[in-house]
Amino acid sequence: MIEAEWWDYDTAEDLAEAVAGDVAFIIESAIDARNECFLVLPGGKSPIPVFEKLKASKLPWKRVTIIPGDDRLVDVTDPLSNANLLARHFMPLGARVVPLTAGKLGVRQAGEAADARLADLKWPADLVWLGMGTNGHTASIFHGPDYDEALSSTKRAIGLTPDPLPPEAPVARVTLTRSAILSARAILVTIDGDEKKRVLEEAIDEGAKSEWPIGRVLADAEQPIDIHWRKA
Repeated sequence: MIEAEWWDYDTAEDLAEAVAGDVAFIIESAIDARNECFLVLPGGKSPIPVFEKLKASKLPWKRVTIIPGDDRLVDVTDPLSNANLLARHFMPLGARVVPLTAGKLGVRQAGEAADARLADLKWPADLVWLGMGTNGHTASIFHGPDYDEALSSTKRAIGLTPDPLPPEAPVARVTLTRSAILSARAILVTIDGDEKKRVLEEAIDEGAKSEWPIGRVLADAEQPIDIHWRKA
């Protein structure tokens, strides 16, 4: 059974304020304990209000390492690149941002390169922050030919091709695996809208038997999951 605590908000501003406060607390706690912090953050537009609030906080960013939880197989300068988004927000503050992808590689080779790059970081992550699509995917763990590998692999990252490809970004991906996600000291999920809430509630109830990827990913999590939800 997935242990999840729900936090509900009326506005995007309220959600952003609360999540930014939680992330800031994790950063400060990790630095107090180990003199460094390692974050896994999502891409896309939804996290940007939280990023803006974090940027306004006086945090010791030079001791923070950030990676995206997944990325598209595009050049790091491409607008679709999650690493590009994170770098633009946090590198000017002094944080270290490590991309998952580099160069023009095939799906399998990109996954192998990402896994090798992640081996140089100090695991476990202090936080993995996840989003979720209406199809239940999280990070880039989609249904498709690589779905089972993303759920069962002991690697930290793999390359995969969603099936069908998402129309807003119809490209192959690199993603953290379920194993890497569940190794985190803390896991946080942000979603909005009634449909996503319904999907996530169902996924949590069904756990390892769920048809929704996020249910399979979070099944058997040993840490409690904080879910921040806003009615769209």
